[in-house]
Amino acid sequence: MRNELLFLTLKVFSATGGIEKVCRVAGKAFYEYGIEQLCSVRIFSMHDADSDAIDNHYFPTTHFKGFQANKIAFVLAAIKAGCNSNIVVLSHFNLLSVGWLIKKLSPHTKVCLIAHGIELWYPLPKHKRKMLQGIDGIFSVSHFTQQTIIQQHGINAQKCNVLHNCLDPFLVTSDQAIDTDGLRQRYGIAANDAVVFTLTRLSKVDRYKGYVTVIDAMVTLTHHNQSIKYVIAGKYTKDEKQFLDQYINDRGLSQHVILTGYIPDDALAAHFKMADVYTMPSVKEGFGIVFIEAMFFGLPVIAANVDGSVDALANGSLGQLVTPHAPHLIATAVQNVLHHKAAYQPNHALLMKAFSYETYKRNWYQILQSNKN
Repeated sequence: MRNELLFLTLKVFSATGGIEKVCRVAGKAFYEYGIEQLCSVRIFSMHDADSDAIDNHYFPTTHFKGFQANKIAFVLAAIKAGCNSNIVVLSHFNLLSVGWLIKKLSPHTKVCLIAHGIELWYPLPKHKRKMLQGIDGIFSVSHFTQQTIIQQHGINAQKCNVLHNCLDPFLVTSDQAIDTDGLRQRYGIAANDAVVFTLTRLSKVDRYKGYVTVIDAMVTLTHHNQSIKYVIAGKYTKDEKQFLDQYINDRGLSQHVILTGYIPDDALAAHFKMADVYTMPSVKEGFGIVFIEAMFFGLPVIAANVDGSVDALANGSLGQLVTPHAPHLIATAVQNVLHHKAAYQPNHALLMKAFSYETYKRNWYQILQSNKN
C-alpha cells in the first residue's frame, strides 16, 4: 500500500464556522506532515468547489478536491481513495457512514473521527452506534466530549483521545496596532464606555450560547454603571432579531446592547481589541475556538462550567468559569474584570503552550505516527 492520508470534510472554505476553521487548520497540519513523512495527502470536501480553495494560505490546491454538493460522486471517490490510504480522517460525524464503508472494504486502513461535541452527546440509532464502535480512533476536542462518548455509546476508552482545537496560525499578531476608534464611532460607543463582547450565531436554536442570559446580566450591570455596552456580533435570523429587539427594549437596554450582524473575518481582531471582556456562557459548547481567539487578543474571558468550554479555559487557569443561566453570577464576573482587569488578563504563555498551532500539529504528528500500518 502506498503511504497516503485522506482527509474527508463537509466544508472547508465555503463557510466560516468553527468546524470549518478546524478543517482548514487540520488540512495545513496534514499537508506539512505529508512533506515531512513523504506521505501523499488528499483533502476531499463534499460541498466546496475546487475554486473555493484558490489563494488559500493553508495548503496547495493540488491537494484539494471539491465535489460541489454531489454526494454520490463524493462518496464513490472517498471510498476508492480511502481503500488505497493508510489513514482516513473524518472531519465530522456525518461522514461516519463513508468511513465505515471504507473500513469494511479495506480493514487495514485506519479510520479516525474528529468529534466536535453535541453531535455525539446523545443516544444514536443502533446502526450508527455500531459504526462508531467499529472505527479505529475518536479524537474529541474536549474532555467533556470524550467522556460523554465513552459513557453514552460504549466506546472502548483506548480508542478515545482528546485533541484540543488550536488558534489559527494566520491570526493577526496580538501586539499589532489595531485602530478601534472608528469601530466605536460606528456603534456609538464612547471612549470611556466599558465593552462586553460576544461573537456567535443568533437564532432560536442558538440561544444555548447564553447571550440572552448576558442581556439579563446587563440589567444589573447598567444599574451600577451606565457607561457599559454589550456588543453581540454575528449573523442573525429575522425572527431572532425581532425577538432580541423586543427583549432588549422591554428591559430598558436599547442604549446598552448592540447587535452588529455578520462581521467578516478581517474585522474580528478590531472587535476583540475594542472590548474589555468576552463572555459566552454556552451550555452546549464542544470546545469554543472563539474563547481562545478572544484570549489571544488579550481579552479576559467568562464561560460556563458545564461543557467543553472548561477545556478552552484550561479548567479556569485562563479565565472565569461560571454557572450558566445565572445572570447575577455573570454580572459579578464582569464586574470583577472591569474593576481588576490586570488580575484577569489571560496568561499568554499558557495559552500558546496549550493551544498554539505548533502544539496542535505536534499532537497530530503523534497520532498519525502511532496509527501507521
